[in-house]
Amino acid sequence: MDNIILSAKNIHKSFGSLKVLKGIDIDIYEKEIVSIMGKSGSGKSTLLQILGTLDDKDKGSLTIENQDIDILNKKAIAKFRNQKIGFIFQFHHLLNEFTALENVLLPAMIAKESTGFYTEKAKELLDYLGLSERLDHKPGQLSGGEQQRVAVARALINNPVIIFADEPSGNLDQENSEELHALFNKMRDDFSQSFVIVTHNEEIGKLSDRLLIMQDGLIQH
Repeated sequence: MDNIILSAKNIHKSFGSLKVLKGIDIDIYEKEIVSIMGKSGSGKSTLLQILGTLDDKDKGSLTIENQDIDILNKKAIAKFRNQKIGFIFQFHHLLNEFTALENVLLPAMIAKESTGFYTEKAKELLDYLGLSERLDHKPGQLSGGEQQRVAVARALINNPVIIFADEPSGNLDQENSEELHALFNKMRDDFSQSFVIVTHNEEIGKLSDRLLIMQDGLIQH
């Protein structure tokens, strides 16, 4: 079995009196694509936010690449997130005034990394994703599928150990959704990348290495 990249134990989360997560245990392995499905309100997006260090849990433990997240302060968590975690969202969150290349470079800029090295890397990633002719295009000049691939390149720029994707195909048609899933598989093989995907898309769920079903704040299988 490959190395465990992420380990979460007994994760609980409530919002007021509403218990959203009721004791989640999950391990994610290197080079693994895990999809999480469930009805709205089952807690899957909340779980993704906690695993991605974007939200605090009420109880439980979280370790990513052997780093105990619970001992880090907020500044250290933000630095760890920027260096080790990539995110892909349904609505892309690209900055409209920035070009495709500049959008990909944002995590490196936030980390105050040398832009020269990362500019070349960003160009390589965009070329890898079939966007070498779109470097200077702004989001409004790109199709939905192209915007999503820019977001994928941005998620990869800092060599993350794991990428979290929240409904990444939610705004894409079937053809682009299938292309996106094929891209995830290629990235897993080419970059030894691990993915955790929250999705309503049953095809993406079935084609993942592992499909987890959430119901009433718990993982069923």
